[in-house]
Amino acid sequence: MSRAGAPRRARYPFSAVVGMDDLKLALLVNAVSPGVGGVLVRGEKGTAKSTIVRALADLLPPVPVVTGCRFSCDPLEPDPACPDGPHPPLEPAAIDAVARGHLEADDDPDGEEPHIPARERPARLVELPVGASEDRLTGSLDIERALTEGVKAYEPGLLASAHRGVLYVDEVNLLHDHLVDLLLDAAAMGESYVEREGVSIRHAARFLLVGTMNPEEGELRPQLLDRFGLTVEVAATRDPAERAEVVRRRLEFERDPAGFAARWAMAEAELAARIASAQARLPAVTLPDAALAQITAVCAAFEVDGLRADLVTARAAIALAAWHRRTTVTAEDVRTAARLALPHRRRRDPFDAPGLDEDKLDEVLREHGGPEPDPDPDPEGGPGPQDDGPDGGPEGGPGGGGGESVLSTLDALLNGRSANDGERLPAKHHDAGEGEPAQADAAYRPRLFTVPGTGTGAPGRRSKARGPYGRISGTRPGHEGGLHLAATLRAAAPHQQARGRSGPGILVAPGDLRAAVRDGREGNLVLFVVDASGSMAARRRMRAVKGAVLSLLLDAYQRRDKVGLITFRGTEAEVALPPTSSVEAGARRLERLRTGGRTPLAAGLLRAAEVLRVERMRDPSRRPLLVVVTDGRATHGPAPASAAGVLAAAGVASVVVDCESGPVRLGLAAELGTLLGAETVRLDDLAAEGLAGVVRASRRRVA
Repeated sequence: MSRAGAPRRARYPFSAVVGMDDLKLALLVNAVSPGVGGVLVRGEKGTAKSTIVRALADLLPPVPVVTGCRFSCDPLEPDPACPDGPHPPLEPAAIDAVARGHLEADDDPDGEEPHIPARERPARLVELPVGASEDRLTGSLDIERALTEGVKAYEPGLLASAHRGVLYVDEVNLLHDHLVDLLLDAAAMGESYVEREGVSIRHAARFLLVGTMNPEEGELRPQLLDRFGLTVEVAATRDPAERAEVVRRRLEFERDPAGFAARWAMAEAELAARIASAQARLPAVTLPDAALAQITAVCAAFEVDGLRADLVTARAAIALAAWHRRTTVTAEDVRTAARLALPHRRRRDPFDAPGLDEDKLDEVLREHGGPEPDPDPDPEGGPGPQDDGPDGGPEGGPGGGGGESVLSTLDALLNGRSANDGERLPAKHHDAGEGEPAQADAAYRPRLFTVPGTGTGAPGRRSKARGPYGRISGTRPGHEGGLHLAATLRAAAPHQQARGRSGPGILVAPGDLRAAVRDGREGNLVLFVVDASGSMAARRRMRAVKGAVLSLLLDAYQRRDKVGLITFRGTEAEVALPPTSSVEAGARRLERLRTGGRTPLAAGLLRAAEVLRVERMRDPSRRPLLVVVTDGRATHGPAPASAAGVLAAAGVASVVVDCESGPVRLGLAAELGTLLGAETVRLDDLAAEGLAGVVRASRRRVA
């Protein structure tokens, strides 16, 4: 019930979702055993990722909680360190009532005090918004009350609300890295710690973690990917009949949500009962030595780092056996668990594509006593082996764990091959003399380019900034951004006698509070303006240019920048990639970059000025860094002086990468750098270690 007493709006039923069998199975495995570590759902927009995750909460069993505990302590095993504790032990009659589930509902309308200090409430679905602060996630501590009253006045955050429920993060790849770190630390340890100036709070935080993301909007770092237990790739079905069924059911739900949910109530109840039965069966499931040997052999064969993959695969296999009503893990359980637990752990490089070679998986399992593969697998199979599936409607939708990712493009570039495997680009009009796209040289570590001054943008690793993270360099009045305890006490000390202090406590007024000023780093918007005209069309030259831009893209990824790409050739400039967090998309556009035609340098600069003007309105705190890659020649349109003046007048920090080569150099790129007020760097000097670094990178790739 809502606070106003009205019933909660019906959610779309889990059983009514068409297809997506792997995603359903991964969620159900985590519902049976949250220790598996959660699910990361990767896929394109509009594939019902959020719908199915939200529907999962309605299937989970109700949760018994200590009455009045803000941290949802289990009455049978209360957390001894609960900030709302200590909770008194239950009487034998109360223990029996909790064990049998004979508790009053948390929304009991009579309002009478229960006869035992415990209530039962539905499992919660807590959503973490992308723009959430650290205090909203972990909770906040009132330092003023801690100093003046000596009490830990703590307001729980979303981690406390999600304890013993589901924590859902939509677009987890857009969260700031420090929030993702806090979130995954809590999920791994089952506890949340809040530290504020020497005062600490600890509380239990065990939940089923589910994150969704669209890889085209940016990737998670491999270290963070590894912290998710399972991963699933989802995509919209291409079967017209299935698509029609999806639309039909959705329209029915929107017309009558309550009626639609009622029609699926029996299927939902059966699924919820099966989850509860599997949870009860889980402690009795055994993992034979033969199955454990298969798990470790598979993880070793796929060369995953560390032992987390082995543990997650083992836990998932045990949960799968419990789900399939077995008490012993089989080779098929191991295979399914590995297919869900390993793809995202095989990334060696930040731009490697997640995936798993299932033929190799079958071969390793056969070598260690696994069954021969089914020669004619059923494409309409349910969400797991020997399972009739939770969905009463059409099955067989996509959702395999090793789908192709946009990251494969950059992976191909870094390994010197075409990412299209011979696929022809769409036919269109090209300028005379235009050549096929050249491959890129090997990537290398470029020099660090920064924006002058001190910004206030999103946390990153490029330019100097002041924000909530970094080294403390001073203080200011207030407490936003973190209290500076010593400065606060110094400000309050002269006023203690006037305020009538008589005891050991410190009398602190709001005006005494001082916040820490921290010097850190921010991420910037790196906008590439690349000359793709005929003067750049020499194949060796374009390979070097692409290798340079690719290296700068990799650097932008590591420094948490947004990137954009503008190309100019012929008679115009075009925005090949609008500003985005997806560096992989920039690499994909770079691979398809064609050259030829004249050089409209002024058009490229003016297009850059317009893109930066729009982005400044969207995100005023993110400072831009313009990287112009050209030889400086302008053979079409006006001279670049006027356009460069527009950018210089706007205060845009710029770098010009001089691509001119040969024994005779005109120095036009250097002149452009002077007009922009930019640093000019020759292409051969772009590497952090100079030309020697580029040569070593090329030799490493050849080796």
